[in-house]
Amino acid sequence: MAKTFNNLFEKLIDFETIFLAYKNARKGKRETDACIIFERNLEENLIELQNELIWGSYKMGGYFYFDVHEPKKRHVAALIDFKDRVLQHALCDVLNEVFEPRFIFDSYACRDGKGTHAGADRAQKMMRECLAQHGQVYALKADISKYFASIDHEILNRLIRRKISDQKILAIIDGIIDSYHTPGCPGKGLPLGNLTSQLFANIYLDALDQHVKNVKREKWYVRYADDWVVFHHDKLHLRALRIELQIWLGIELKLSTNHKTMVFPVSSTNGRGVDFLGYHLWPDRRRLRKASLKRFARRLRKLQRQYAAGDIDSKQIKQQIACWAAHARHGNALPALNSILQKHPFTRRNHGKPNRAANPRRVGSRRNQAPPRTRIRRSRNRQ
Repeated sequence: MAKTFNNLFEKLIDFETIFLAYKNARKGKRETDACIIFERNLEENLIELQNELIWGSYKMGGYFYFDVHEPKKRHVAALIDFKDRVLQHALCDVLNEVFEPRFIFDSYACRDGKGTHAGADRAQKMMRECLAQHGQVYALKADISKYFASIDHEILNRLIRRKISDQKILAIIDGIIDSYHTPGCPGKGLPLGNLTSQLFANIYLDALDQHVKNVKREKWYVRYADDWVVFHHDKLHLRALRIELQIWLGIELKLSTNHKTMVFPVSSTNGRGVDFLGYHLWPDRRRLRKASLKRFARRLRKLQRQYAAGDIDSKQIKQQIACWAAHARHGNALPALNSILQKHPFTRRNHGKPNRAANPRRVGSRRNQAPPRTRIRRSRNRQ
């Protein structure tokens, strides 16, 4: 029988665990009303949370809802009470020690030392290995249809209980899972805004990872959240695997793949690239997706409006563009970003004395192409 953990609650209620969780929860949230209110009586609020956990009186607060439109429209549920954010950070710290060693190496979403760039690098390495050994590469590229909205609470609880037997921890987990369901679908769905949802989503599809790697013995398999790909030299093998995995997902996890799931050859001449993690990937090169460049242009126009209105400063602009430049460099798309930036200078009209314009910090080395430079102009109105 697999080992289960029954001594986790004591670590969760330790004040050091809760305080570290608070410091993680406040990152990027220091200026929000919820964080400001919580910090006014910080020690008292942390002790109150600790006591609620000890006495079993902790209850989840509510959510507020909003839509995000990048990279696609999604309905997000965010926690209202900052105390709930602290609890979820503490809970994830404890649970990660249990589940992280179980996850396969080639799962790249929401894990330390992983991420999109590492996942793209790994996928290319797999393609090169397959090409070197067999002279050709085929890909089974799959996406789960409406993944977070389709996660079944009963199945998720069962998967968690395979490793956790601490009843006090399980009561807290059950409360978090039961606090939300997809509209019109009781017993299904996780809120996109919860930190625990990222971990629960990895636990849920770890069942698929274990099946593909340990039962089907697929050598070249990589997953990022609900987006996954299998490489092989035999097209018929992947077609049969696709059917088998679609059936398995429906029976075991009550999930289905979407219309983008397909088997195809990977080649620069007689095939196509793999659309994965924001890039088009081939064994020997990669290219940033055109949709990503369009998204950057839209984001740039929004930054221009905010800068013109005085809502943000040049430092904030440079920070965001530096992040985009790092992503673009991995896809050899710095010239495209430079072209977009040259077409869209930043201008602000001040009534006072004009400040000296500043360019963003240079990133990368001379060996690479120059990173994008932001043109920021300031002028004063004529009297």
